[in-house]
Amino acid sequence: MEIKGKLFKKMPVQTGQGRNGEWKKQEIVLELEGTYPRKVCIAVWGDKINVASFQEGAMLNAFVDVESREWNDKWFTDVKAWKIDVLDNAGTAPQQSQAPNISDVPPIESFPPPSESGTPDDLPF
Repeated sequence: MEIKGKLFKKMPVQTGQGRNGEWKKQEIVLELEGTYPRKVCIAVWGDKINVASFQEGAMLNAFVDVESREWNDKWFTDVKAWKIDVLDNAGTAPQQSQAPNISDVPPIESFPPPSESGTPDDLPF
């Protein structure tokens, strides 16, 4: 699921010790655009996403998983980000580098000829 919005607030980093070792979590709040703007709190676990590089007010596109769990007859919902892109002013992700055009590949004649010294190549095939 994707959530697009303006970075409203970065919460402090939380750390702790669990049965699987040390954990780190930081929450960010995105403000969604619309007639009635809504805010969504998104958790970022571990070090996969560098939240420190995001500036408040920046437009972000967060790819998230939404999951609910029960504890003592109460339900809690988590919104966890697995990827976050910073959007430009137009609200689109910056262009990624594209694959090379086939016309950019040099012709096969420009590659060096195979070794003619009689020694086999060191490739296993």
